[in-house]
Amino acid sequence: MSIFKFIKSISFFKQIAIAIVAFFIVIFGFQWWFGFTTNHDQKIKVPDLHKIKLTEVAAKLEALHLSFVVIDSTRYNPAYPNKSVIEQEPEAGDFVKENRKIYLTVNPSKYNDVLVPDLKGKTKRQAITHLSSIGFRIGDFSYIKDIGKDVVREMNHKGKAIKSGDKLPKNSLIDLVLGDGNR
Repeated sequence: MSIFKFIKSISFFKQIAIAIVAFFIVIFGFQWWFGFTTNHDQKIKVPDLHKIKLTEVAAKLEALHLSFVVIDSTRYNPAYPNKSVIEQEPEAGDFVKENRKIYLTVNPSKYNDVLVPDLKGKTKRQAITHLSSIGFRIGDFSYIKDIGKDVVREMNHKGKAIKSGDKLPKNSLIDLVLGDGNR
């Protein structure tokens, strides 16, 4: 049988019809299967988790069949309670499907500790600039009898003397004891 006779035969058209029907069955089967397995029509509104503590977040998301992952907790923000949510992804009000993970940035319980630098013998201006740049706040200035005018002779935190190498939480208040320039 030649190729041209086969193309004109009924069996050829039957094979083409079977292939077309099979193709559509497979396509519609996959479409139904994907819709079923991916929960296509499901929508869960993500709640606003800002300023909520992690224990409450876990209960709230579990009730909605969602989970969470803490991705960061390095930036302390005093405007938020300790161990509470600062940022979330997806954002509040977005729609997600069941078992979706919500990624959270959490407020740590305190500022990170920072090493106190060696500032003895430095000028007031140098000390203020250095302390401010590493995250400390400058408190009061007091003066002692010393030949060096406005030269750092001691540093205090909450009334206690501190030395270089001590660790204090970032944003701590440091008082400087300076020379008065008199002998």
